[in-house]
Amino acid sequence: MENKHTVYILRCKDRTLYTGYTNNLGRRLKMHHEGKGAKYTRGRGPFQVVYVEHFETKEQAMKKEYAIKQLTREEKWQFIRDRLKEVVTNEQTEQF
Repeated sequence: MENKHTVYILRCKDRTLYTGYTNNLGRRLKMHHEGKGAKYTRGRGPFQVVYVEHFETKEQAMKKEYAIKQLTREEKWQFIRDRLKEVVTNEQTEQF
């Protein structure tokens, strides 16, 4: 999804979470894996993408990123679980 305003959360190998914004997710993930991404993620790979959301505007995405970063670690995991439940529910609904 190039040129989309995207907020994402990575689960690092040390079980920490990193939240970021990008307008080119593929390029940004490659940078993280090469150790050229955010200072926080250097040496914490491999990563697992646990959340991705796309927005129409940069402003919307930045607001979402900020809101997620204000959450505690447990609240972030709950947020991720809730989003996963939404995806599963939507997929089940679309099948019928």
